[in-house]
Amino acid sequence: MSWNWNSHGLPFLPGNSFRDVTKSAFHRPQTLDYRNGYSQLRRPTVGIGQDPLLSDQLMQRDFSFDTSEFDYDSFEEPLHEEYIPSHVALDKKVLRFYAYFMESILYSPQEEYRVRPVVIYYYLEDDSMCIIEPLVENSGIPQGKRIKRQRLPKNERGDHYLWKDLNLGMDLKVYGMKYRIALCDAFTMEFMESEGIVLNAPEKMPVDPYAKRRNIPHPSFTTPSELDRMYQFLSMDRKVLRFFAMWDDADTLYGEIRPVSIQYFLVDDTVEIREVHEPNSGRDPFPVLMRRQKLPKKIKPKSDTFPSCVLEVSTEEVDEYYSPKDFLVGQTIKLLGRPFLLYECDGSTKQYYQKNHPELEMKPIDVPRTNQRPQERKTEIPPYNGFGSLEDSLQNCLSLIPEPPKKDVIKMLENDHKVLRYCATLDSQNPEDVRRRFIMSYFLSNDMISIFEKPTRNSGIIGGRFLEKTRVPKPGSSVDHPEFYSPADFAIGATVEVFNHRFVLTDADHYVLTYLESISTQIPRPTLESLQQKCRKGPANNKPADRNGADVSQPSS
Repeated sequence: MSWNWNSHGLPFLPGNSFRDVTKSAFHRPQTLDYRNGYSQLRRPTVGIGQDPLLSDQLMQRDFSFDTSEFDYDSFEEPLHEEYIPSHVALDKKVLRFYAYFMESILYSPQEEYRVRPVVIYYYLEDDSMCIIEPLVENSGIPQGKRIKRQRLPKNERGDHYLWKDLNLGMDLKVYGMKYRIALCDAFTMEFMESEGIVLNAPEKMPVDPYAKRRNIPHPSFTTPSELDRMYQFLSMDRKVLRFFAMWDDADTLYGEIRPVSIQYFLVDDTVEIREVHEPNSGRDPFPVLMRRQKLPKKIKPKSDTFPSCVLEVSTEEVDEYYSPKDFLVGQTIKLLGRPFLLYECDGSTKQYYQKNHPELEMKPIDVPRTNQRPQERKTEIPPYNGFGSLEDSLQNCLSLIPEPPKKDVIKMLENDHKVLRYCATLDSQNPEDVRRRFIMSYFLSNDMISIFEKPTRNSGIIGGRFLEKTRVPKPGSSVDHPEFYSPADFAIGATVEVFNHRFVLTDADHYVLTYLESISTQIPRPTLESLQQKCRKGPANNKPADRNGADVSQPSS
């Protein structure tokens, strides 16, 4: 008796499931595949452990056709198109619809509803949608993104909206809100027509009755007031008049003339005064001299006798406030008992007065500043003490914590391992120095010079390093602007002074001539001719040598 392990008719309950002890493979089939470099999902043909799937599959016997009646031609090359997945072909392709919805207004005798336009974006790559309401300045309504990008549900069964479901002149119901689609852009119309969808006739966006009523002036039999705060807020928002003035405070103890800037805010007729602080002026970093407030120009006579130090001025006690007509360039204005001379204004302020107050003349004046800081004394740099290089010693005078001098990195990389070697003798009155021979090396990467003394037998002087790598300034150069030796100064027979020691150049290796000829436009002609005459005569008696005494007439660079 054989037991049927695949008894699928039994309910999947404890006690009704049996495990096949003969089955050893439990791996799942691969469903991810790549075609032409793109990832593609593949439907599995078998189940776990190579078991057949339970879905309805067509068997091979259902496709039994008699192929004798057909004649197939042979093609040398298969005709097929390159496969492109949908998420690549539809990437960054978005359908845009213009719609609106009606918002009911309760408990308002002036309006019953309001029309709010929105823009619906449909992303073809993943069938997601988002709804955005354009921002209207000073609308007082929270606008912007109404529904973030997601797949919008179509019905209660779990279906989602597709591009086939969208059309003009239809209602789109999303999360209890009904959006009426009226228009679409040119790309959306072309895409829909290419897919065989006939779009309905576009509709006009309805006009918001509240906005239309506000644009139509209401009949009025009274003279409208010039002080319309709402109109002033909507028309003068973020518009500021800026004046440059001098505050004369020289009469007080330790007083002086200070530069300030005066800002007049047209949105609410307030004034703010700020000091203009110069660098290293020694003043506290609090530039606000007077906070933003309305400045009274005339106070009623009944309140004028009250002590101003404790008087809280209100609108009932003020006859007139300062206005833009009171700020004239070239005149002195008194604000809170302090005189300010207006000598200049910015460009937007001039345009405002030319448009609104053409009768007022704005003439800037030149104001000599009596509180100008004395000219800073030039920093005196002490003489070079001989320790370290000139650049390192100069950094100690420029900052408390010295920083390393900047290096020319490009020059170091281009001229790395490039050295110019010269033979030199010491120009000295001492007869013992006549036989001394030196090798002077000039490093092109950092313009440093090193001097090596060749050991001479029975001279009594130990040879070796005479000068380590350092930059050598020319005699007579200042510490502020030092002038260093360069290859243009090294001619055969020239005298080079190195820290109070005089060296006479007698010979050079062949690489020096080759390098200087490559940059002949930067080298003086006498220097180049002296090297050409010396190197082309033949090998000299005193050839340049390294520390071990080897010939370095052909250096490796």
